[in-house]
Amino acid sequence: MKLPPSILLLGLALTISCSLLTFQGRVFEEDETSPLPPNANEKAEWGFARLHYTMGNEFGGGYRGFQRWAADYPKADRQFVMGVRRLTRLHARPIEQVIDVNSNEMFDWPWIYVEDGGWWTISEEQAARMREYLLKGGFMMIDDSHGDYEWDNFMRGMLMIFPDRPVEDLKDADEIFHIMYDLDERFQIPGTRFIWGGRQYTTDSKIPQWRAIRDDSGRIMVAICHNSDVGDAWEWADSPKYPERDASLAYRIGINYILYGMTH
Repeated sequence: MKLPPSILLLGLALTISCSLLTFQGRVFEEDETSPLPPNANEKAEWGFARLHYTMGNEFGGGYRGFQRWAADYPKADRQFVMGVRRLTRLHARPIEQVIDVNSNEMFDWPWIYVEDGGWWTISEEQAARMREYLLKGGFMMIDDSHGDYEWDNFMRGMLMIFPDRPVEDLKDADEIFHIMYDLDERFQIPGTRFIWGGRQYTTDSKIPQWRAIRDDSGRIMVAICHNSDVGDAWEWADSPKYPERDASLAYRIGINYILYGMTH
């Protein structure tokens, strides 16, 4: 069933306001000590997995040691899962899972989110593991890369995973945009640094790009959100300062990608 954006966000806002009372007045970004949901350990048919990768010496470990794989973590993950549980019949695990790129544990999680892939550093061994994961039916959602520099660095890693598979720009009619919600209009989803942080888009980061890599049967294995920050919209959907229109698209994009990954 396809819901209009106003109904989607009304239900989502009610869910978040009722479920995040312990979150009020706090910012959990980059905070791994936030309290677990009361039903965190329940078994479910789908779980939100986030990839832990290394940035390498070139990037110096990030500003003050911050690792970009963890941007918006864990609040974005948990608020998004609340939306999945509220807006779909999918039995979603209420807690996120961090998957290390060096671990075979990724094969236990058919859907993996990659934050800020424009800063990753991939080894040959890691590339081989991710290639095997994706070809066996895994799905990766790549989010929050901006501009040519980050795109080029992301592609250095992706070309190690798939040196012979093209990256394509998805068309409006592609099934992934219509599996639950019809998303013919996909505008740029801004991070908070562009809304209230004072940062300006550069020429090479102004236009959102919705891209993908497919397997031999045409299944999307890697769905790429370039020049948008979907995770930031998940994280700040409960804030009156974050635009409802952008949060609505972010949740619908994420839900479509989950359902596509689970059914293809």
